[in-house]
Amino acid sequence: MQGFDLATPTTVDEAVALLAREGSLAIAGGTDLLPNIKHELFEPRTVVALGGIEELRGIELESDGTLSIGATTTLAHVAAHDEVRCRATALAQAASLVAGPQLRTMGTLGGNVLLDTRCQWYNQSYFWRQSLGFCLKKDGSVCHVIESGSKCVAAASNDTAAPLLTLDAELEFASNTGRRRLPIAELYKSDGVANLRKEPGELLVRVRIPALETGRERLGAYGKLRERGSIDFPLLGVAVRLDVVDDRIVHAALGAIALQARPLALQKAAAALIDAPASGPGFDDAVLACAAAAARQLHPVANVPGDAQWRKEMAPVYVRETVRAARAGTGPVHGR
Repeated sequence: MQGFDLATPTTVDEAVALLAREGSLAIAGGTDLLPNIKHELFEPRTVVALGGIEELRGIELESDGTLSIGATTTLAHVAAHDEVRCRATALAQAASLVAGPQLRTMGTLGGNVLLDTRCQWYNQSYFWRQSLGFCLKKDGSVCHVIESGSKCVAAASNDTAAPLLTLDAELEFASNTGRRRLPIAELYKSDGVANLRKEPGELLVRVRIPALETGRERLGAYGKLRERGSIDFPLLGVAVRLDVVDDRIVHAALGAIALQARPLALQKAAAALIDAPASGPGFDDAVLACAAAAARQLHPVANVPGDAQWRKEMAPVYVRETVRAARAGTGPVHGR
């Protein structure tokens, strides 16, 4: 690992002043950043440690019912917190499936939201990448996933992004010029090299999930396909949100990850659920229609481990089972 300077600010203002300097990167848990530095994927001059900034930690319920989560709140805390489990069930389940227990006690929600895109041709040692030939995402001009491809297809592999997308989450960023809020749907773009609409030097401060409308029941679940039962990044992730009134689905949202450079909103699949009964044969029919619509929309490529055709065939299965889990109040769905 190459050397770098380490800065330890205690306020957001101190942190953004440091991050404004060229070659600076923020670190919270470091579970993804440090391996990437070791592999020479990132080469920072200064690493700005965020652990000493109290404003970035904790979960609170604001006066209007908004659920506010600090960016450096650990994934373990998010997964176990009663308000998150109740108001943002899919998020709690997704956080509970990131990596393994030890890594979840270090890794943070903000770090997962801003996770760099991943590809089996990119997330390797420098020696491995050099021997094969560098790729579009780092140091090269060739895409090894799609022959003659001119666009990087590294995948968004951050489990928490899909549920936050379905929950209409809002992100608060700080910089030297002030603060701004951004809907999470506007954060990501279809560019595997750099998939974040985040300005240089900006720091993610908090993640906010809007309150549910009065009279609605919000249900949710998360499904994760991966090679093993722990540790691994997703081969496919599916998040489901159902808003129910009088046993009828009045709003539905589905999100998927690990397929493209950004999380995908499965709007046509969700439309099959809206205004459907929340139980009985009518619900079962709507779930099957939802899964079929998702199968038509999802087209995996060989950017992560696992056969792309197999992942495509598993997509409607995970959509179907995750929707059912959301309605039943079970989940997460994994290991199938």
